[in-house]
Amino acid sequence: MTDPLEAERAAALGQIEALTREFDEVVAASKASNADDEHDPEGATIAFERQQVAALLDQARRRLADVETALARRSAGAYGSCENCGRPIAPERLAARPAARTCIDCAR
Repeated sequence: MTDPLEAERAAALGQIEALTREFDEVVAASKASNADDEHDPEGATIAFERQQVAALLDQARRRLADVETALARRSAGAYGSCENCGRPIAPERLAARPAARTCIDCAR
């Protein structure tokens, strides 16, 4: 049986790798272009795309950090209990979000 946290960790690492490549490609394309981001209509698109990929990369890094925290909590014997109230996190929630830190009541 596959460990959901390890699967989530692998997925996050794969996403970070792919987004990093994409970000590097966007940056390289903008350097190769002589577009003036401020005055060239296409330049705004390049800047937007770069910021969009950067935001997705930040989100993927936060996802990985959440998984790493969940793995540490599991090692400490605290995985599956809410960080706020201490009650158990429902198995359905953990199945949907293996790195969940809070029960559904506290998440609301």
